[in-house]
Amino acid sequence: MPDRPSPLILFRNQTFRSLWISALASNFGGLVQAVGAAWMMTTLTDSQSMVALVQGSVALPIMIFSLLAGVFADNFDRRRVMLIAQGFMFVVSVGLTIMAFEGLLTPWLLLAFTFLIGCGTALHNPSWQATMGDIVTREELPSAVSLNSMGFNLMRSVGPAAGGAIVAIAGAAAAFAVNAFSYIAIILALLRWKSPVRDTRLPREPFGSAFSAGLRYVAMSPKLIHVILRGFWFGLTGVVLLALLPVVVREVLQGNAFVYGVMLGCFGMGAVGGALANARLREAFRNEIIARGAFLGFALGCCVLALSGNAVLSGAAIGLTGACWVLALSMFNVTVQLSTPRWVVGRALALYQTAVFGGMAAGSWAWGALAETTSPSATLLLVAALLVVGALIGLRLPLPEFHGLNLDPLNRFKEPTLRFDLTYRSGPVMVMVDYEIDHADVPAFLAAMSQRRRIRIRDGAQQWALLRDLQNPEHWSESYHVPTWGEYVRHNERQTQSDAELSDLLRGLHRGPGGPVVRRMIERQTVPLREDLAVIPERKEEA
Repeated sequence: MPDRPSPLILFRNQTFRSLWISALASNFGGLVQAVGAAWMMTTLTDSQSMVALVQGSVALPIMIFSLLAGVFADNFDRRRVMLIAQGFMFVVSVGLTIMAFEGLLTPWLLLAFTFLIGCGTALHNPSWQATMGDIVTREELPSAVSLNSMGFNLMRSVGPAAGGAIVAIAGAAAAFAVNAFSYIAIILALLRWKSPVRDTRLPREPFGSAFSAGLRYVAMSPKLIHVILRGFWFGLTGVVLLALLPVVVREVLQGNAFVYGVMLGCFGMGAVGGALANARLREAFRNEIIARGAFLGFALGCCVLALSGNAVLSGAAIGLTGACWVLALSMFNVTVQLSTPRWVVGRALALYQTAVFGGMAAGSWAWGALAETTSPSATLLLVAALLVVGALIGLRLPLPEFHGLNLDPLNRFKEPTLRFDLTYRSGPVMVMVDYEIDHADVPAFLAAMSQRRRIRIRDGAQQWALLRDLQNPEHWSESYHVPTWGEYVRHNERQTQSDAELSDLLRGLHRGPGGPVVRRMIERQTVPLREDLAVIPERKEEA
C-alpha cells in the first residue's frame, strides 16, 4: 500500500498557508492571555473554584452560543462572520488590558472579560472549522484538521511558557496586551482572502428553521450522536488537567507562574507529537481504537500527576495527556466533518462544540469545587477512573468509520415545471410518492422505508407517513409535508451521493410502469362562508 502523502504538502495551498500562519499568532496570544488570566486569578482570590472557573468562563459561552454560530456559518459568508468575531475579541482584549494596567480588575470582572472573549471564540470556531472544507478537498480534510491542531499545540508548547515569563517579568496586564495585538494578523489574513461565493438560487433559510434543521439533522444521525456524546464525556473529564493545573503547580509542585507556563508547554509538546502521529495511527487502527487509547492514556497521565511531586515526571505525564487530548479531539472533529454534508456542517460542528465545551464548563466547575473540599490529587485520581469509563463507553457507542462515505450532493433533482404561479414562500406543500410493490418484496420495502423515513425527516420533511391501499394492497404511498415550496426544493437538494443506494433500491422494488409516481400538492384549507352554503346545492342540481 503506498504511503499517505505528508500533511505538510497542504502548505502549498496559499490560502491554507496564510490562514494557518496567522492562526499561529492568534493562538499564541490567546495562550499567553490564558496564562495571565489564570495566574492573575490566583493573586486576586484564594478560592480554588474561582481559579478553575477561569477555564470554565471561556468554555461556557462556546457551549451556549455555538449552535447560533453554526447557523451563521451555514447561512452567511463565513469570512465575514470570522472578521466580526475577531474584531469583537480584539476590542474586548483591549478593554481587559486597560483595566488590568489600571488595577481595576476583580475576580468577577476578570471572569466577565474572559466570558466575552469566549463569546467571540464561539462565533468564530464553527465558521473557521467549516471553512477548511472550502479551502481543501475532502481527502485533504483530515490532514488540514491535524495541521490546525498541530499549529495550535506548537503555540501551546511555547505560548504558555512565554506567557509565564511575561507574567513573571511584566505582570498579567502585559500578557493581555500581547493577546490584543495577536488578533491583527488573522484579521489582515481574512481581509486578503476572498471566500468562495455560494451558488444557490434559493433564499437564505430563516433563522428559526435553520436552527431547528441543524438540531433535526444531528438528532436523526445516530453516528453523529455517538461522536457528540463521546466528545462531551472527554471534555467533562479531560478539562480537569487544564482547570486544576495552576493549583497543582502551586500546591503540589511548589512552582510559580513560569513553572506553570513550562508545564503547559509540556502539554503542548505532547499535543504536537499526537498531531504528527495522527495520520499514521489512522492508517493502522480503527477510529474507536484511537479514541479508547486517548481516554486511557489521559487517565494514566492524571494518575502520575496526582501521585508524583517531581516536576520532570509530572511534565512527562502532562506531555502524554497533551498527545491524548489532540488525538481524541481531532478524531472527533474529523469524524463530524466527514460524516456531515456541507449544507449543515457548521451546525453539526457547533453542536459537537456545544457538547465538548459544555462538558469542559461543567467539569471546570465540578473539579474545582471537588478539589477545594478534598485535594487536587484526589480529584485527579477520581477523574482518571471516569476516563476509563469513557473508554468502556466505546463498547456501546463506538465511533463510526467515515471512509468511503460520499456526502457530495446527489444532484438528481430537477425542479418540476408547475402550472401554478408559486413562489418559494408558497405552501404548505404535501408530497405523495406512489409505489407498486409485490407481496414477496414487502419486507425489503418496509426495511428500506424505515431508512427513508429517517433520511426524509433528517432533511426537513414533516408528518411523514407510509400508507397502504386497502382495496389494492400492492399500492403503497409515502407522504410528507414541507412548509413551503422553497423548503421542498431545499429538501431534495440535500440528498447526498450516499443516499443514492437507498433511492435506487426503492426504484428497483417498484413494479409499476416507469418509476414511482410523485405527486406534489399545495394545501388549501378554505371554509365557505355561511351565505355561500345555500348556493352550493343549487349548483349541484344544475350540474
